[in-house]
Amino acid sequence: LQDNQLTATIPTELGALSSLHDLWLNRNQLIGTIPTELGALPLLEDLSLDSNQLTGTIPTELGVLSSLQVLRLNDNQLIQTIPTELGTLSLLEELYLFNNNLSGSMPQEACNLRTTNGGLLSSLDADCKSEV
Repeated sequence: LQDNQLTATIPTELGALSSLHDLWLNRNQLIGTIPTELGALPLLEDLSLDSNQLTGTIPTELGVLSSLQVLRLNDNQLIQTIPTELGTLSLLEELYLFNNNLSGSMPQEACNLRTTNGGLLSSLDADCKSEV
């Protein structure tokens, strides 16, 4: 459903689609917040919500998406800090959060994904503290 000029909120009912692997709602005109119910998608590998008009915070519930490999939330209007729970996404390969209104720094837990378990996280545009 990407690139369809959709102008609505993301339905919370999507969280009931337990077999969903990819959710591409990017490059639309979606508004509102990211539903916490998306954290109930155990097989989700790619969550692309970039280039919309989403507001609010990044739900901590996304940190339980154990199959997630790609998380694109860039180019929205998200606020506050990046949840440390994203650092538990051990299969994450790509993380895009730029062009939002986020504050604070990238949690060290997320930065550590570049080196933990073979360092699968290859796309992370953030200032991370050097390993000591």
